[in-house]
Amino acid sequence: MIKILFVCHGNICRSPMAEFVMKDMVEKIGAGDAFQIASAATSTEEIGNPVHPGTRRRLAREGISTAGKYARQMTKEDYSKYDYLIGMDRWNLRSMERITGPDREGKLSLLLDYTDRPGDEIADPWYTGNFEETYRDITEGCSALLRKLGY
Repeated sequence: MIKILFVCHGNICRSPMAEFVMKDMVEKIGAGDAFQIASAATSTEEIGNPVHPGTRRRLAREGISTAGKYARQMTKEDYSKYDYLIGMDRWNLRSMERITGPDREGKLSLLLDYTDRPGDEIADPWYTGNFEETYRDITEGCSALLRKLGY
């Protein structure tokens, strides 16, 4: 089983969008049983809060529900539980390493590292208000990650 944890600052916009986009993609190709996919925050600010309405609305247009998802914080133990811990921006990566310690197994990355735009960041719609751009970038990143994984 391939275990993926998507991570952003609050776990209400970008990382749950990536979580549910990826879950939808693997289900559509019949590989849902081969994956464990989740998301988490690097901060404590939004813990227990539901997915941002903008993310929910954008995903609903694709027929994707985020029902039952509430923000949680990433833990040190997540490093041993997941094969891939994928941040949305460089600040997330720095915070992830602060939580997990050194990335000795090379598990930490940015989502767009799997595309032809390595190092690029997923813009935070909390600040930009542009959930469409975020959705496009996340879809591109998730598709590229699936290709890297052989799907």
